[in-house]
Amino acid sequence: MLLAAAIQPFDWNRILLSEDAPPLFLLEIVFRCVVTYLMTLGALRVTGRRGVRQLSLFELSIILALGSAAGDAMFYDDVPLLHVLVVFGVVSGLYLFFNWLTEKSERFSDWLEGAPVLLVEGGEIQLRNFNKQNLTQKELFGELRQRQVEHLGQVRRAYIEATGEVSVYFFEEQQVRPGLPIWPERLGQEVRRAETAGSYACACCGHVQPLARGGVARCPVCQHDAWLEACDAKRVA
Repeated sequence: MLLAAAIQPFDWNRILLSEDAPPLFLLEIVFRCVVTYLMTLGALRVTGRRGVRQLSLFELSIILALGSAAGDAMFYDDVPLLHVLVVFGVVSGLYLFFNWLTEKSERFSDWLEGAPVLLVEGGEIQLRNFNKQNLTQKELFGELRQRQVEHLGQVRRAYIEATGEVSVYFFEEQQVRPGLPIWPERLGQEVRRAETAGSYACACCGHVQPLARGGVARCPVCQHDAWLEACDAKRVA
């Protein structure tokens, strides 16, 4: 039976220093950190102001690639800085080249960064589009609540952008219609049978239709049978 090499607990020389590198190597680490940090700043300058805002998938991949190259070069003694400089140059060049391609080809731009997708139209969730997104109803409603939306009847259109942000267009005040309430307290009050006559919104897609007292129905849009009393409050920004 092979025994593991003896390890002295709390050996501060082993914890703080490397057995394979002399203490003077700490100064080289400082130098490597300064150089790679400056290269990272220079590469981010290439991406422009968009690099410090919401990132697209393409921009995030650039940051991850640069971060990996920079991190390794900061303290691994066997990673030459010239190699890292080549990586930074190639990645930055790819960024500029792909940006040029996205300006020349809309199809390439949509493939690379994604296209805006319509999630809500006329106060109803577009399930065909919505179900293709990595997004839950709870997350969508959370985004809408941050824009002071009380119910879907206030929303004319909502898109998920390539950055993952949700853009919302509202009905004019006089055009607001009854819609599915999106307050968390209301969302847990779905019913299968209408307690009172009135307008009810499908808890799945937001389709609104009248139900008689004691009435039951399946949504003609998504075939779900859970309903919430529709809300018709005006939006207060």
